[in-house]
Amino acid sequence: MTVTTSTLRPAPAPSDPAMLPTPALVIDGAVARRNIDRLAAYCRAHGIALRPHTKTHKSRFVGNLQLAAGALGLTVAKVGEAEVMAKAGEPVDLLMAYPAVDAARTARLARLAGDGPVSVGLDTAPAAEALSAAAAAAGTTIGVLVDLDVGFGRTGVGSPSMAVDLAMLVDRLPGLRLDGIMCYPGQVKMPPADQGPVLAAIAALLADAIDRFDRAGLARRIVSGGSTPTAYQSHLIPQCTEVRPGTSVYADMNIVRGGFGTLADCAARVVCTVVSDAVPGQVVLDAGSKTLTSDLCGPAPQSGHGHVVEYPEAVIHRLTEEHGQVDVARCATRPRVGERVTVIPNHVCPCVNLQDVVWWHEGDTLTALPVDARGRLS
Repeated sequence: MTVTTSTLRPAPAPSDPAMLPTPALVIDGAVARRNIDRLAAYCRAHGIALRPHTKTHKSRFVGNLQLAAGALGLTVAKVGEAEVMAKAGEPVDLLMAYPAVDAARTARLARLAGDGPVSVGLDTAPAAEALSAAAAAAGTTIGVLVDLDVGFGRTGVGSPSMAVDLAMLVDRLPGLRLDGIMCYPGQVKMPPADQGPVLAAIAALLADAIDRFDRAGLARRIVSGGSTPTAYQSHLIPQCTEVRPGTSVYADMNIVRGGFGTLADCAARVVCTVVSDAVPGQVVLDAGSKTLTSDLCGPAPQSGHGHVVEYPEAVIHRLTEEHGQVDVARCATRPRVGERVTVIPNHVCPCVNLQDVVWWHEGDTLTALPVDARGRLS
């Protein structure tokens, strides 16, 4: 399947790029496609299924690009994202890698499961029971992956034996189908060359869980893991049948400064206008926290609130809602008032969620791409 921007019906783009209203989040379509294709090729080469996380792009168009490149399905964080991404293909195999507990959320998932395959990662008995009740009431079936904590300490049961206990409950509950195990190696932030020992420890933990599942006669056709920092080392955890990278589609300064990609991999860049230079040694951009978010760069928190491509010595040292204050004291030349500059965000995922549209730039064409799942936080 070939996915092109001709499938979109967005707002018209300005014929003159200089008339693009700023701040504007512009996606280099060629770079995004290259990122998608590269990860898909890696997964094919290593026999790993790919289920990319849509939390980064929140776009049915980009989700379709990922499916066309060979992804077996898509990952979402919330039911609202699932409802949007269910329309990205016919049908889309969806994993919500987030526990559903409340009645409103479980009921929506149960209805969605009537239209196509839906699975959920969870780590508590109350979540399993709530999901079962909703599925049984709707007459649908929802797949379940038992979430096992492999070191990040955010969600997930604390041991393989606890994973088996929860899996046995899931296996007994009506409306649920036990599909296997989910994990998230979010603690792995060291450079790729140094990840081997910690990934080996995760592999050993998963091997223990799989062995216990097998001895208990429990299904584990899916073992889902992965992240963008570990994406190209996924083969070092051979127990994983699929991986769920998200940020890799656009990349950002967390990825660059963490050593997981380069500036050339950053498809998403915020075009800004310099609106003031009244304070000595400083210019002000029209992009503040409502555009760039307040996230500092995890691997380099002193680097400021993003990277100014044209002036790499500049530091965006302070953000208020609509102002980005940039220290240009170390720049050989300083930006002029009215000049447009390009900022690569520290963390692109929340930046996308702040936009109604992003601007997909491919060849000579600039297209307004809706952020379909913007604000779908429930």
